[in-house]
Amino acid sequence: MEQDIEKIKNLEEELKRTRAEFRMFYEISQALRSTLNLDEILYIILTGITAHQGLGFNRAALFFVYYNQNKIKGIMGIGPAKPQEAQGIWNWIEQEKKDLHDLIKEYHTMKTAKDKPTFFELVKNLEFPLSKEAGIIYQAFTEGMPLQVRSQHLANVENDFLYKAFLFEEAVLVPLWTKNQVIAALFVDNFVTKKPINPQDINILNMFASQASLAIENSKLFEDTLFKAHTDSLTGLWNYGYFQYRLDEQIEYSLRFNKNLCLLMIDIDDFKLYNDTLGHLEGDRALVAISSIIKNVCRREDLVCRYGGEEFAVILPEISLQDTYIIAERMRASVEGQRHLFKREVTISIGISSFPQGSVDKNSLISKADSCLYKAKQAGKNRVVGA
Repeated sequence: MEQDIEKIKNLEEELKRTRAEFRMFYEISQALRSTLNLDEILYIILTGITAHQGLGFNRAALFFVYYNQNKIKGIMGIGPAKPQEAQGIWNWIEQEKKDLHDLIKEYHTMKTAKDKPTFFELVKNLEFPLSKEAGIIYQAFTEGMPLQVRSQHLANVENDFLYKAFLFEEAVLVPLWTKNQVIAALFVDNFVTKKPINPQDINILNMFASQASLAIENSKLFEDTLFKAHTDSLTGLWNYGYFQYRLDEQIEYSLRFNKNLCLLMIDIDDFKLYNDTLGHLEGDRALVAISSIIKNVCRREDLVCRYGGEEFAVILPEISLQDTYIIAERMRASVEGQRHLFKREVTISIGISSFPQGSVDKNSLISKADSCLYKAKQAGKNRVVGA
């Protein structure tokens, strides 16, 4: 009789757990359907793994493999970097009564914050070679099956790159597949609670990884389409429409965090004469060459766009006017100094404006840069003029 009661209790617990898992998968599925942006998809995946209403792991991180670069790169992570951080996070969630959807919404706040969570930044800065030297993370990618590292195995991984970065006591790496190829690996552990990871946890992670893989694949297809729609087919630079969108975004960021923003408007001097003399094919080659020079001079965070015809625009976030002059002058000199790329002499003129010191809104920022570009042309071309 007692055995029967115990069996019933176990069945009831199993049913309760299964219902909770189905509910969790349903909520995460709904969240994943709400966006096609890859970074939002990734955050939803990691939140689903770490949230108490989700799988409840202490930490989770995603790594993507780049076969063309022979590299494995950290993309995003959620969780405490140190055990003492965890209680503060959990207390905040409890006090604010944050559910899974609330935590997902927090991403937009975190994304624009100046200081990102420590573990988030740690994961983003990790990079491994796609070779045996990378250790257990390479093993997870090549074997294509969940890899569990238990506490009794730690002596074998004490020099492993991933272990030294995360200092876990037990962890699981789950590969994510699309089109018969591993595209990512999911890392999870219970860094703070030390709760053992059992076979049922790994089964659920596998189910979750399948769902995540599909969401990532759909997002990448969407972003590829979006990329093509927003780039100039000749130069590969961002187009006019994307320039307008990103300038709005950068101005909002500049206002929110009191950061300076500068804009360059660039025009190829006497480009019509170049086209008329040498033909449109040579003109196109000149446009491609100048696009490459501009990109090479700019910083990684700068946004280089083809504004239209022979005109380019560059958005430079978080930069002083003085440093912008230095970049613009280097750009002008680089075009002038690389005559071997062109069939005849080619130069550019550049106008500079800044925000919020020199302009009150987007329209005045563009207008002032245009005005300075016009002054550069009037003053003899092949020069930089700022507002």
